[in-house]
Amino acid sequence: MDKIIHATAQGGGVRIVAAETTALVNEAVTRHNTMPTASAAYGRMLTAGALMGSMLKGAQDSVTLQINGGGVSGGVLVTGRAGGRVKGYIVNPDADLPQNAQGKLDVSGIIGINGKFTVITDLGMKEPYVSSTPIYTGEIAEDLAYFYTVSEQTPSAVALGVLVDVDGSIQKAGGFIIQMLPGADEMLADLITYRLEEIPSLTTFLRDGNSIVEIIQYIFEGMDLNILSEGTPELYCDCTRERVEKALISIGEKDLQHLYDDNKSEELICHFCNTKYDFTHEDIGRLLKEIRS
Repeated sequence: MDKIIHATAQGGGVRIVAAETTALVNEAVTRHNTMPTASAAYGRMLTAGALMGSMLKGAQDSVTLQINGGGVSGGVLVTGRAGGRVKGYIVNPDADLPQNAQGKLDVSGIIGINGKFTVITDLGMKEPYVSSTPIYTGEIAEDLAYFYTVSEQTPSAVALGVLVDVDGSIQKAGGFIIQMLPGADEMLADLITYRLEEIPSLTTFLRDGNSIVEIIQYIFEGMDLNILSEGTPELYCDCTRERVEKALISIGEKDLQHLYDDNKSEELICHFCNTKYDFTHEDIGRLLKEIRS
């Protein structure tokens, strides 16, 4: 079962957010019918969005992550909200490459490294806060850690893993963000780095049947781990037919009239959840009447 946790360690000197997102990622890649490498990239970004969204306080606050390094994926965008709710899409769900030199899915290859990793935080102020860093590796976890360290001045360790099964389904997915807070002992960061380097990968832990709580307990054994909260990350989309109608109206009366005069119908697809909305000739005529009334 998917789970997201918030915790601290070493008397509050370390902040931990961790999640298993297997069901969430499975639902997303099924909706978008992604190829294996696209599934891995998309799933990592969704997991990152769920983790970062869960750090937000307000229900209407949001954090949007974008990565596009010029690779065949065309880029990935996700938006996270409080509680670990997340939505997103990969521009090219068919993006796929042979395995890399390590025998793993070549996420960096389809993302590319000639571009930016951008984070847009909207806390309901006049303008959202936008910050970018150059893509570091294209593997996404390293890019997020680089973003936190360079842009936010918060030393962070990030793991994001998606294990794609031979049938294209998601066997396991999850991630964690570990951050040193101001005033923490510098030796503590070295200790955590050493532990992370010596342990198996996150997906190996998950594949072997460990829960996300057990994984974090293993990493922080003897370090005063305090689990503050547990929840369930969720895939969501706030699209509605009414919103899609507004998008169709936004093309303008002239173009709508052309569609109507050509006796055409129109199908619009939500980028985030892949839901299809059909507008018949009569629907388009009704929208024209609403514009003119």
